[in-house]
Amino acid sequence: MFEEIKTQAKQAVTELLEVSKLQKGDLFVIGCSSSEIMGEHIGKGSSMEAAKAVFDGVYPVLQERGIYLAAQCCEHLNRALIMEQEAAEKFGYEVVNVRPWAHAGGSFATTVFENLERPVAVEHVKAKAGMDIGATLIGMHLKDVAVPVRLSIKKIGEAPIICARTRPRFIGGERAKYQEDLK
Repeated sequence: MFEEIKTQAKQAVTELLEVSKLQKGDLFVIGCSSSEIMGEHIGKGSSMEAAKAVFDGVYPVLQERGIYLAAQCCEHLNRALIMEQEAAEKFGYEVVNVRPWAHAGGSFATTVFENLERPVAVEHVKAKAGMDIGATLIGMHLKDVAVPVRLSIKKIGEAPIICARTRPRFIGGERAKYQEDLK
């Protein structure tokens, strides 16, 4: 079961990265309900094993491409995010003092905290793309113009996934011309 979750997570992140065209040094946000993955109501059946399976599926893919992961905590930590200190410094995010655990922050954020080299928590990010596993509401952590992305895979475990990439705003009206590579 957990191997299948890992495979699904890897497939989903790989597909989303292909569509979103993130580059080395970009930021990718994941909100993940391990409860929903296990078929339970969000916050009611936390599973460190499911969280680790998702991490093991997505993190090597992100690392290989040099893309930073920001793992969204649950509402008990006001949806703070766990990321590498290097990424927080690069983007100028203010570090806050909290350490997630399974019942305040969530299993996925806890797993990320335990597996990063120098993990820190921040309150807000503006990622270029992201994946919401189990209705965790990542939209507040995406750049302003989010574009939904449909993948061939619709669930990880029992949790529905919703993905998005972002794009720069179109400005200028009907006479403006736009750069194709920024769409």
